[in-house]
Amino acid sequence: MNEPPLSLYAHLPWCVRKCPYCDFNSHTAGDAPPKQRYIDALLADLDREKERAAGRTIESIFLGGGTPSLFSPGEIGRLLEGVAGRFSVAADAEVTMEANPGTVEFGTPAAYRDAGVNRLSIGAQSFDDDALKRLGRIHGSDDIRRTVEDVVTAGFDNFNIDLMNGLPGQTTESATIDIESAAALGPTHISWYELTLEPNTVFFARPPDGLPQEEGACEIQDAGAQKLRSLGYRQYEVSAWAVDEKRRCRHNVNYWLFGDYLAVGAGAHGKISGSGGAARYRKPANPLQYMLAMEEGSAAAQPQLLSEDDLVFEFMLNALRLVDGFPERLFLERTGLSSEQLKTAMLGPLEKGLVERDASNSWRATALGQQFLNDLQAEFLRKS
Repeated sequence: MNEPPLSLYAHLPWCVRKCPYCDFNSHTAGDAPPKQRYIDALLADLDREKERAAGRTIESIFLGGGTPSLFSPGEIGRLLEGVAGRFSVAADAEVTMEANPGTVEFGTPAAYRDAGVNRLSIGAQSFDDDALKRLGRIHGSDDIRRTVEDVVTAGFDNFNIDLMNGLPGQTTESATIDIESAAALGPTHISWYELTLEPNTVFFARPPDGLPQEEGACEIQDAGAQKLRSLGYRQYEVSAWAVDEKRRCRHNVNYWLFGDYLAVGAGAHGKISGSGGAARYRKPANPLQYMLAMEEGSAAAQPQLLSEDDLVFEFMLNALRLVDGFPERLFLERTGLSSEQLKTAMLGPLEKGLVERDASNSWRATALGQQFLNDLQAEFLRKS
């Protein structure tokens, strides 16, 4: 199995408050989250991950959460310096940090840029102030605009704006206004994804009133896609749109193409390839337990090798999200499986019109497969 590109994900778990739709491993910060102690734990974790890297070069770094912008530029800089001191990092590595408009007062975009961040992902979600309140966000539309102005002034020439669709009370008109408002700020990338009611969230237990029905949600999707294309954005993944190929999120593309990624932080998941195959691992989810484990030097959980069935499912779960799909050779390289195993896995989806193969031996989801992506992905679940 050839070694795929290597990325690094660092999880920073605290938020000002938990949003009612969020199922990520995030925790309310309170008055004084132990941020310095947490950075210490991340650095100790990086010492362990250095062995997994085995001298390989890190191509991208992603600081996710939670809300990483709750950490000061000095704290982020200390973390990134720790990465640079332990690993070989590509000179042109993409270094993304998630930031929320209501929290960037903990540091200016210019200061985060000086700390080593070269790409920001701004969690706007909507420019409709009523919608933001219903989503439990702590910012308003003016906060988004001020934040992006500061981002541009700081010299960031690559940044993403997150937008949600399918919001309570949303119409095709209000959804396209959100897109126009975001695009007017000049982001090189827009993530436009549907609000879903995930288990273990407030919205799952108590769904908000006014959610669009299926037909309305489809109309919003279609109108939004048309608007994004008209504004010069090109879709390369189910929910990802970029102005050109160079502005695609390299870190996420590595996930979607079954690359390797190291993981540090509470609840972080990693995946690494080796002579025995591909294996996954994860860190303790509770921030306190995570910090204690790093401080005590507790034995890390051993990576779990993926079975052949798991390899097929996890590869397809990600790669078929991409509009262009994947070349057959990449499947063989990243999984170590054979062409016959790929063809066998594709039989059912092919018969149902959910996937297609072109003359260059590349596979992709059809328009029907993209529309019913969950059903397509379920085709690759182990049949017991």
